Amino acid sequence: MGDPEVIERVGIIGCGLIGQKRAKAAAAHGLAIVAAADLDLGRAQALLKGTGPAGADGFATTDWRAVIAVRPELVVVATTHDQLAGISLAAVEAGCHVVVEKPAGRTGAELEPVIAAAERHKVIVKTGFNHRFHPAMLKARELVDAGELGPLMFIRGRYGHGGRPGMETEWRCIPELSGGGELIDQGSHLIDLSRWFLGDFTEVQGMLGTLFWDIPVDDNCFMALRTAAGQVAWLHATWTEWKNLFSFEIYGRVGKLHIEGLGGSYGTERLTFYRMLPGMGPPETTSWEYPFPDRSWELEFADLMAALNEGRQPLGNIYDAKANLDIVGKLYEGTRR
Repeated sequence: MGDPEVIERVGIIGCGLIGQKRAKAAAAHGLAIVAAADLDLGRAQALLKGTGPAGADGFATTDWRAVIAVRPELVVVATTHDQLAGISLAAVEAGCHVVVEKPAGRTGAELEPVIAAAERHKVIVKTGFNHRFHPAMLKARELVDAGELGPLMFIRGRYGHGGRPGMETEWRCIPELSGGGELIDQGSHLIDLSRWFLGDFTEVQGMLGTLFWDIPVDDNCFMALRTAAGQVAWLHATWTEWKNLFSFEIYGRVGKLHIEGLGGSYGTERLTFYRMLPGMGPPETTSWEYPFPDRSWELEFADLMAALNEGRQPLGNIYDAKANLDIVGKLYEGTRR
């Protein structure tokens, strides 16, 4: 990356809920959606229509290769997991920057050719870790960076939902398509957030279970991750959380942060800062609430645009995805023994 990049045209591959969110974020930044691909042509057409003027002149197709063929400066890949890495690689080889939805592939090995090609073509591959851009999480990062918690000791995170009727037949429960179950799904977000605050993990342990759903993948994962400095992330992701839950606690030597809720069915997003007093006892407590609609997708896209202009890697990139999937792979391998 050298001179500032000019991004004007975007192609969308995969026009489901996430593809729609990515398209709207791009349109909000004044970019034209020049092409949209989905196996369901109607969904591709609806995405273009739903982005207003940004998609007015775009074309819809069922062939993702047709999107890459028009050489948009940026390609968004939001497909099933089995297609993510291969489509991203094709876009990179065409010289396009890429936003690929997490986990970016099914295994870390699938990402190695993508990383090599991105470095060779000098393009950015951004991974969709939008949870970093929730306002409570950004405020938590600001407080940690300012030293308000002192040296960090450990993280405790829980994330889950209760599934839905017919979930057993969805692609996320087919290992060939998904690469795994809840661990690679919501567990990926918990791992990424923990790495963002604590750094790389050198010790990975966990237990996975299929406790409720009649599926060939995990519906619960319990993780214990430790850095070389001894900091620990204690994480649980679940598809059996009967009331949707997000809870992420960051513990330092002189304070604690608790992020809870993501809006919608997860409840109001809230950050609470517990500052230890010299005499210990009850802490000084400050809370922030973020009741407005989720802007994480737009803020994540803004960071990508800034990264392209500044010649730097965006926050949450293909290297983060590789580190995440390497941890996921170790946990799956460890539980198969």
